[in-house]
Amino acid sequence: MDCLFCSIIKGEIPSTKVFENEWVYAFKDINPMAPVHVLAVPKVHISGADGITADNSSCVAKIFEAIPEIARISGLKNGYRVITNCGPDACQSVPHLHFHILGGTQLPDSLC
Repeated sequence: MDCLFCSIIKGEIPSTKVFENEWVYAFKDINPMAPVHVLAVPKVHISGADGITADNSSCVAKIFEAIPEIARISGLKNGYRVITNCGPDACQSVPHLHFHILGGTQLPDSLC
């Protein structure tokens, strides 16, 4: 499998790591949409939200358990937004489940 995020997790492609534990890898987005824009990804490959099953949903729970710590490390004291895109109509650019953590400013009310 040739997955960009799997390669980043393995250290084959450089990234600016923000957080890592046994289940989650988080790194700065290379095209930030806010002053703070971090991607949180499961270390196990899941193609996207449509790929979440009863067998792998615990990985998603681990990401959401880590998000408050990622936000704290990133200096997000006044709130943040968590977004995932699923499929081409939602502009999912990498077919590996990932959650965008955005903050550092007042975010617009509109859809991303």
